[in-house]
Amino acid sequence: MHLFSSAAASLRATTLTQRLVALLALGLFLHAVFGGLLTLSVDEAHYALYADKLALSYFDHPPLVGWLQWPLVALGVPDSLLRLIPQALWLTACLSARRIAQQLPALVPSWKTDHYTQEVAGLWAVALVLLAPLLHVLGVGLLPDTLLMVLSLLLMEVSLRLSTTPHTKQTAQARLRLWLTAGVLLGLAGLSKYTAILPAAALILTLCCAQGLRWLRTPGPWLALTIACALVSPVFYWNAQHEWVSFVYQLNHGSGGHWQARRLLGFFGLQLVAYGPLLFLGGYLVLRQLASSRNWPALGLLSFFLLPFLVTAGLSGGGGSLPHWTGPAWLALIPFAANALAVYWRSGKHQWIIAFVRTQAIICSLAFVALFFVGIPGVSQQHALGKKNPLADMWGWDVAGSQARALASSLQVPSISVKNWTLASRMAWYARPFDVFVLDSRFDQFDLWFGQIPTGQDSIFVNWSQMSFDLPLQAGGFESCTRVEQLNIERLGRLISDFSFYHCRNWGGAQTPTHSGKPN
Repeated sequence: MHLFSSAAASLRATTLTQRLVALLALGLFLHAVFGGLLTLSVDEAHYALYADKLALSYFDHPPLVGWLQWPLVALGVPDSLLRLIPQALWLTACLSARRIAQQLPALVPSWKTDHYTQEVAGLWAVALVLLAPLLHVLGVGLLPDTLLMVLSLLLMEVSLRLSTTPHTKQTAQARLRLWLTAGVLLGLAGLSKYTAILPAAALILTLCCAQGLRWLRTPGPWLALTIACALVSPVFYWNAQHEWVSFVYQLNHGSGGHWQARRLLGFFGLQLVAYGPLLFLGGYLVLRQLASSRNWPALGLLSFFLLPFLVTAGLSGGGGSLPHWTGPAWLALIPFAANALAVYWRSGKHQWIIAFVRTQAIICSLAFVALFFVGIPGVSQQHALGKKNPLADMWGWDVAGSQARALASSLQVPSISVKNWTLASRMAWYARPFDVFVLDSRFDQFDLWFGQIPTGQDSIFVNWSQMSFDLPLQAGGFESCTRVEQLNIERLGRLISDFSFYHCRNWGGAQTPTHSGKPN
């Protein structure tokens, strides 16, 4: 009988391992396919330029997203290989979420069952990552949030282990190693994004809820703080040299405009689509159970989700948030939701979970189909639905950048120009090494990289049909602009966008960006 039970357990474990490998392989396959198909997005290209123009920090973000890409950019690898970095980070996030899900029963006694059930919870964690549509964006494109989602999970794992490891002489060395690890992770998080202050606060809250304040009387947290400050010191040194422009910009950028309740409702609706209803269900089950049991250590650890999510939700009312900003928060919720769903499933309530899984699978499938066809199949740019196609943004920039570079070389024009920084990031990446000027009055990273277009200079001005502007012929602008080329971008036989290239002559010096960091 014992032999039969052991064989059954081994078979179940093998089945779970096979499912885990299948889920991870599916995610990596999808990311590799679309990583090879799509050109760099506006943010990806911007952060790839960080690596091309290496510095201690940058106008809008800390430097780690550029530093990490620098070796590959220096080698001149294609975009598809650059995207191996976010794919590796996505895989790391999946495995970290799985480990935390398996360890969480140490904080929540009602989740303590057998080893097999904990393995099931770990599998649910990976499935939840795979079923969250927007997390695939962070798994294909390297953004500061891609880094922060992994570092937040690793900090969450360290916090869990610190809060469950007792203060004894026997565990002193183990706790010190955990604190040293936390210091490195906090420093790397600070080099990734300024909102790293939120997972740092979550770590403090977790330990206070689990152990009071006695952990502050040990050397570990102070060593961690020293390490973290040393690692982030380049950001402060760079800002001190640049009039603290990053901090001024972030304060103005995050505050947004006049707060409106409808924006908050829109935020929740967008989050529901971007991350899926199954996570909302899991979050509801978790909050209901932990709040009713008043499990303060577990609620403290849950602050890795609550703090960044609530702060971002508050900012959304002023129009100062983007959907991917909550990616690290949702990943922190996933280990909790995985355990709650595993318990819910074990109680026999399968129908709701299956319905939610199917809904999220459909949302993900539709998103991937839309990406592959670049919008609605058969709808071209001439159609009303194709004139403002957001997915067209991911196609044709490599060809357009090469075309602009070739025209500038053949016409002996020293620079390329556009009207908006979102156009400049792709153009500057794909038209390297030409200077790319943004013809507006907003001070940003491009002014630090390229300065202002010199008075009297000619430039190749590029207009894109999905974000077109009037020719820069206003007072103080160019004397004249002549179209020299048009490039049509097609996908599966239909026109999705076009680029127009103009030879513009004799810039009049109208551009006067301010160095305040304030968005216009």
